[in-house]
Amino acid sequence: MSEQESKKRYGKVYLVGAGPGHPGLITVRGKELLGRAEVVVYDYLASPKLLKYVPEGAELIYAGKKGGVKHTHTQEEINQMLVDRAVAGKTVVRLKGGDPFIFGRGGEEVEVLANNGIEFEVVPGVTSATAAATYAGIPITHRDYTASVAFLTGHEDPTKPGSKIDWEKLATGAGTLVVYMGIKNLPIIVKNLVTNGRDPKTPVAVVRWASTPEQRSVVGTLETIADIVREADIKPPALIIVGEVVNLRKTIDWFEKRPLFGKRIVVTRTREQTSELMAGLEENGANCLEYSTIKIEPIDSYEILDDELDRLEEYHWILFTSLHGVKYFFERLYARGMDARDMKGPSVAAVGKATADLIMEYGVRADLLPDVFTGEGLAESLLDQGVEGRNILIPRAEEGRRILPEMLRGAGAQVTVVPVYKNVAPEGKREQLRNELESGNVDMVTFTSSSTVRNFLSMVGAESSSELKRLMHEVTIAAIGPITAKTVTDNGLTVDIQPETYTIADLIHEIVKQSSK
Repeated sequence: MSEQESKKRYGKVYLVGAGPGHPGLITVRGKELLGRAEVVVYDYLASPKLLKYVPEGAELIYAGKKGGVKHTHTQEEINQMLVDRAVAGKTVVRLKGGDPFIFGRGGEEVEVLANNGIEFEVVPGVTSATAAATYAGIPITHRDYTASVAFLTGHEDPTKPGSKIDWEKLATGAGTLVVYMGIKNLPIIVKNLVTNGRDPKTPVAVVRWASTPEQRSVVGTLETIADIVREADIKPPALIIVGEVVNLRKTIDWFEKRPLFGKRIVVTRTREQTSELMAGLEENGANCLEYSTIKIEPIDSYEILDDELDRLEEYHWILFTSLHGVKYFFERLYARGMDARDMKGPSVAAVGKATADLIMEYGVRADLLPDVFTGEGLAESLLDQGVEGRNILIPRAEEGRRILPEMLRGAGAQVTVVPVYKNVAPEGKREQLRNELESGNVDMVTFTSSSTVRNFLSMVGAESSSELKRLMHEVTIAAIGPITAKTVTDNGLTVDIQPETYTIADLIHEIVKQSSK
């Protein structure tokens, strides 16, 4: 068999730069390859959030290369993993923090692949040096300060007989210096620079966990930075930026000045609904901890709904009180060979704008949207139009609040409540959530429905009201509206933030507003 024929039977290895930490900084090509991967070998510095792009069932291998501690796997073991999986015909993504070829040992890995006849591709990533500077508000080049920059490692191969860094030339040869992996050897690095001619007054910044919600930056000079880093207890991973451009941080620091920066916020929506809330909070700097307290599942039987779909034309109104109600109603409608044309008879009402927007995606425009986005608000809007003798269908959760149908029935309407989905408490993460609260690592919890409150409390598992109050003592509580807020207060807790309009966008706005005071 020829070498070319042999290669065709092998899989392929992709070395993908994951970027500096923020999952949004991976390249489009990198994200695409993760979506095709059969095996992913990932590092400590690659954001775990990137793994959501990987197909279910793919093999995930944590390489665990973390500075200052024993590695989960040696470099030689990682090299062999890549070869073995490729020889087995697998599509392998080697996910590396930053850029694979900038102090990432990517060159060593592709050498091994090449020597074993394995096909490979290298996908560049945003390197930590430029990210650390940018996210700390420091342009590493600037026409008024410097036109040159040099990257160097502060942690050379300990097995080498001597340093390959020419400190004499480097100390004054580049306007900006960015040092990777240099925290442990910071005093030595400072000494080498000053001894070889760099001004001790030169500004220095040290940035830890660049581009992530855990980012921390400290600033000093060559003669003070080692003490500042020690007093601030800055640990790896961190980068060191040396040069006059550090002074610009005073003017253009943007990342760490966002209103929610450093806030750890628990988001309790369903997994399907967290994206909008998390995106809005993270855009303002929050570190969101996703604890989906509701798992949405289809009901066991759609027999009741099927009967009502067969007589849709008999209804005067269909009321949608949630996004899930819309989704499961229309999915069943379509499954029965029906579509939006079968909705021509009854008028349609939605509890809020987001619900109305989703209905529109199915080709139906809501005829009624209440001024107050609650079940009571929807009922009052209908009562204003008169509902006596009207047939009303409400597709909703298997267990839901009674206030809306009761108000309509009290006014003479014929109301049929049809379950189309059910809320269940998700498994897992209970212990993790409890530990976060016990350790005081949570600044805020957001609630977007009464179900999220009840299921959150179930996950916390407090044995008494006093224990619950202890766990939530310094935690700010944000509730989307009065119904959700009442469920919070009924359980002995206090709501600190509640928007006037009951939407996700307004909840985010109110959280930012209150946090900026």
